[in-house]
Amino acid sequence: MYDLPNLQATNDLAVKISRLIKIGDAILLSGPLGIGKTAFVRSFLRFICEDSEMEVPSPSFTLVQHYESPKFSLYHYDLWRLENEQDLIELDWDDAMEGVVLVEWPERLQDFVPDGALHIDFSLHSDSGRRVVLSGWDERLNLLE
Repeated sequence: MYDLPNLQATNDLAVKISRLIKIGDAILLSGPLGIGKTAFVRSFLRFICEDSEMEVPSPSFTLVQHYESPKFSLYHYDLWRLENEQDLIELDWDDAMEGVVLVEWPERLQDFVPDGALHIDFSLHSDSGRRVVLSGWDERLNLLE
């Protein structure tokens, strides 16, 4: 469990987790609207892609954004508006799994939840802070400390 009292704490956690990433990984981000999922992804992608000013729009309407890092392809999915599993297939889910995927609203994946994914569950902790609970990646998460 990690307390994130401000945006900098969210950025710091995203960078720490990005250092543990491997090709084929999935990061599933859950929590209410406006809790910081996209802010986390933005920091993660900017670090991995080595571009601190990179434009990272929310894929709320496009459902997926594709990025290239020096090491692999990354896909940022926002499944809030996903209507069914067939829509996910049409969004190149199988190809995306050959890189790294970050998924907001992963409960909409249904039967497509990847084995071995890192789950990051965001919640409000105080008036200004958030709390995240990480699950999965047990051996790798020990390296965060």
